[in-house]
Parts: sequence; C-alpha cells; structure tokens
Amino acid sequence: MATNLVNVEAVGKVYGTRALLDGVSLGVNEGDRIGVVGRNGDGKTTLIRILAKLESADTGRVTHAGDLRLGVLTQHDSLDPAATVRHEVIGDLADHEWAGDAKIRDVLTGLFGGLDLPSFPQGLDTVIGPLSGGERRRIALAKLLIAEQDLVVLDEPTNHLDVEGISWLAAHLRARRSALVVVTHDRWFLDQVCTRMWDVQRGVVHEYEGGYSDYVFARAERERIAASEEAKRQNLVRKELAWLRRGAPARTSKPRFRIEAANALIADVPPPRDSAELMKFANSRLGKTVFDLEDVTIQAGPKVLLTHLTWQLGPGDRIGLVGVNGAGKTSLLRAMAEAAGSDGERQPAAGRVVVGRTVKLAYLSQEVAELDPAWRVLEAVEQVRQRVDLGKGREMTASQLCEKFGFTKEKQWTPVGDLSGGERRRLQILRLLMDEPNVLFLDEPTNDLDIETLTQLEDLLDGWPGSLVVISHDRYFIERTTDRVLALLGDATLRMLPRGVDEYLERRQRAKESAAAPAAPARQKAAEQTGVAQKSAAEQRAAKKELQKIERRLDRIGEQEGELHERIAEHATDFEKVAELDTRLRELTAEREELETRWLELAEDA
Repeated sequence: MATNLVNVEAVGKVYGTRALLDGVSLGVNEGDRIGVVGRNGDGKTTLIRILAKLESADTGRVTHAGDLRLGVLTQHDSLDPAATVRHEVIGDLADHEWAGDAKIRDVLTGLFGGLDLPSFPQGLDTVIGPLSGGERRRIALAKLLIAEQDLVVLDEPTNHLDVEGISWLAAHLRARRSALVVVTHDRWFLDQVCTRMWDVQRGVVHEYEGGYSDYVFARAERERIAASEEAKRQNLVRKELAWLRRGAPARTSKPRFRIEAANALIADVPPPRDSAELMKFANSRLGKTVFDLEDVTIQAGPKVLLTHLTWQLGPGDRIGLVGVNGAGKTSLLRAMAEAAGSDGERQPAAGRVVVGRTVKLAYLSQEVAELDPAWRVLEAVEQVRQRVDLGKGREMTASQLCEKFGFTKEKQWTPVGDLSGGERRRLQILRLLMDEPNVLFLDEPTNDLDIETLTQLEDLLDGWPGSLVVISHDRYFIERTTDRVLALLGDATLRMLPRGVDEYLERRQRAKESAAAPAAPARQKAAEQTGVAQKSAAEQRAAKKELQKIERRLDRIGEQEGELHERIAEHATDFEKVAELDTRLRELTAEREELETRWLELAEDA
C-alpha cells in the first residue's frame, strides 16, 4: 500500500470576502503525479502553497509525513543575486563529483543545453543578479531537480521553457520516483506527466483519474449527467472532447470510463472547423495575396537569422511556428508586420515582403500593451469597436465578447489597473479581435492564460475566417488551432514539418547527435598531436568500471562523514567519545582524498 505523504483535511482559506478554498480534503501518496487546473484566481497556487506549508490555512489542517523531503518551485525564486549559478545549483560538490553524477549531467543538459551552460556568459560561474526572470527560473528549477525529494511541488514549471525544454522536463518527471503536484496551463505537459487531476472551482476541488485528456472526457460525462451546468461551458467542453476523440485519439491511452459514453456525447457535434467554408470566406476578405516573401534576409543587429527566404502566407492559412530560442521567430513576424505598416516602406535587410492590399493585420506581441489603468474593462473594449462581425452571420457586442473571455458583467466595470497579468493578456487579445482583422499574428498568446480561457480562445479562432500565424511553446494550442507547422531550426532557413512538433523534436535530436559525432575523432586527433597514448577499448572499460566503484564509495564516505558529524554534536560533552569519532572522521577524509585523486587519473583514461 502506498505511503501517505501529505494529508489535507477540511481546509478553508478566505481572501477578503471571497472563499478560495472551502472545506477541501485531499491526499498525496507515494508515486502520485497530480496536475492542478482551474481558472486564474480560483486558488490553484493557494492550494499548493497550503499543501507545502508555505502558507497557513484559515481552517482545517495539513499533515506531512514525519521524514518528508519536500521540494517546491514557486513563481518567485529565492536565489541569492550575489551568488553564482555553480553555488546555487551544484553547491560545494567537487567537479569530479557532479560531473560523474548522471542526474546532474541530465538536468544541466536538459535545461541549459550543455554542461558548460552555453547560453550564460560565464557558464557555471555566471553571477545570478543580472540574469533575466526566465533564466533565474530555470536555475531554480535545476537546483530543485538535482536534489532528492519524496514530493516535488511545481507552480508553472514550463514558463520560459521552449518546446524542447518542456519535452525534456516531461520525460525527466516521468522517470523520477518522487511524487509530483504541478500547476500548469500546458495541457500537453499534463497529458504526458500526470496520472490524476485536481480541478479547482469556486472553492471546491474535484478529483479525476488520468491525464488532461481523460479529465476532459470525465468532466464532459460529469456535466452530461449533472445537466445543471451552464450551457456555455458544457458546449465548450463537448467541442474540445470532439476534437480529442476525432483528431488525436492516441492522446488518451487509459480512459477511465466507457468510450461509448464519450462518443455519445459528440454524436451531434460538428468538427471544430469547417475548413472549406472558412477558406472561401477568407478568400473573399483577403483576395489572392496576403504576404509574399521574396528572397528575404532578416537580421537582428549583425546576426543573420534568416537568409534567402521565399515563402507565401495565403488566405485562410493557419500556421504554427516553432524553433529554437534566438532563431528568429519573433523577428520574422515583426518584419512582416513592419512591411504591412501604414507607409509600407519598411522592408527587411535584403529581399522584399509583398503585402496584399486588403490585409488588415492584428499583431499580439509578447509584451502586454499599456492601457490606461483608469479605464474600465468594457470601456477599453468599446473604444475599439462596439460590435464585431464573426462571419457567417454571427455578430457579438463588446459586452458579449467580454463575457466569452471570462469578464462577467460585474468584472466588466473593474478598472484596468486592478486586473491581474492574465486578465490584462485576455483584454489585449479581446481588443485585437474587436478590430475585425483578417490576418492574426499571435506571439506566445497562451502566456498567463488559464485552461478555460484557452479553450474559449480556441473556440473563437475555430470560426475566425482569416490567415493566422502562431508562435507558441504550447504544443496543444498549436495543434488545436493551426493546420500546418513550420520550423526555424537555427540554420537560417524555414522548413515545413508534415508531422508537426514531433518531427521538430526528432530533427533537433538528430542535429545534436550529428554535432556530437565529430567530437570523438577530434579528441583522438588532439591526443595524438600532444603525444597522449590512446587507451584500448578494454582499458577504457576497466577504467569506467573502477570509476563507478570509486563514485559509489565516495557517496558512502559522504554519508558516513555526515553521520559522524551528527554523533560528534550529540556527544559534545564526552571528550573521549569525541576524540574517537574525530579519529574515524580523519581516516575517512584521508581515504576520500586518495579516491578523488585516483578518480581524476582514471577519468583521463576513460
């Protein structure tokens, strides 16, 4: 039977006049991998902070197992700005100790791209203070993952990670033995990692078995049976369920209830998008030309990001754009947006961008545009337009669209200055859509949006007739809203990927292996040039075997030294006992130094 690690009993938490948690009782057992979802502001972060005892509950109690080793990643790190990355992540470990540890090597390579941290100016010796928030967050995550824990609690761990980093993190967490509780809006990540879901809604936590796809199925079935949930939310869930069952059935390998019941739910639900109808409408709005790039070169300062690029964005095209950080995804969109500006004169460093005469572009950048904090939400939207035409005879008022994006009647009178980051992001998207564009550029649109808002945005985009380019690290959102995936692989070219993000990850893996392959001959040649004799394969195997033996012994010595230090502290007043323990400690220290010297000799042979 699995050991209970954390028990939450009848916990309540109130902020002002609002109950975020009301009589919540939950448990986390050994081996659990739990995903926490819910709307922004409904109490997800509060729940995990109370669970981790970082925040106290107003009522009820939280109990931890007596020897629980707990690791927590919060949204704000506690790193020392004066410290180096080496000090915070690796601590006092000698180079041979951390370099010989497979887990540490895996974490550094997965999160930073290499043991020497190539993206940091001084590698491991980079001082933390001047680093960006995203870089600091990766350091805090690395520090947490390197340690041993019984339970890991993560609040939005995929923020600031690219597609490759998210894929690596999912694989790493699946392989860990520790239990996991994670808050994230990344639905692909939830599907890959989690075996249970907690849905935080209106002070109550609903539990579901399985990953995100199973959760969608179970929630739709629950709402069908209950039949008392509001029609709007039920329809959205059923639509997403239809997409999951028809478009990606492999997403759920272990459904937790009858598939027949799920299929019954979607019997009368049409496909998410009527592509032919949308293409016809897009052609009528845009004509034949949208964006034509002819032999274009794009630069960022002296760095050439894309060269000799010839590409066409046509009417009704829905493109997902992925790529390595710094490859030029945002720069490509920015160059196209500048060419579509009012004067149309701003062209890239070389080549030409031709923009259709009827193009009306809306560009959602990563930066949230500043709005007058004194404006009310509805006022900020109505200043753009009071009604919006969604095509096919559908029309919405500003207030109706606000409600669709989670701004209730009461919330529409909230000053912009009082909105959270996620709510401001929602408002920014709303204002763009209200202007009735026929081309949309969305650069990381999922930042700060909760899952329910994401499904609402996806639903709106399903019926939106126009051309769409999305840059996102959210695989689920890209697959859900676009029809084709293009990639920037860091070689100054743009490539189409018929198999989408999976193909992108495969190509990136092959590129890494190809880059690593010439390293062995280069090392051998360098060794020959400097007169270093190459060891035979048998000698190398023997050296590696002895290295592993030494590493195990060094680990044991470290444990024994820790035990001796504790015993010396216990017997501080017994001088005879302290002398005896100190002698043993000196013997261990001498043995450790000898082994470390031998390790360094063998490392060269291996």
